[in-house]
Amino acid sequence: MNTTDIREQAKEYVEQLSAEKLLVAVDFLAYLLERDSNEATEELLQIPGFQESFAKAKKDIAAGKVIPVDQLKRKY
Repeated sequence: MNTTDIREQAKEYVEQLSAEKLLVAVDFLAYLLERDSNEATEELLQIPGFQESFAKAKKDIAAGKVIPVDQLKRKY
């Protein structure tokens, strides 16, 4: 079963749920998304120097030390 089939199956199930059970399903989906987000954050925090680089990048953005993407030039 591919992703599109799985999404369609999920939609069919959602349409059949009562309001009470739909709330439970929504809570569970929110939990899954939050867990993925937390795992991604933990993975980034494990990269040596990431926090320092991120803090510097935020300061650079606040100071206007950025180049718009459409002005970047490719080397090749």
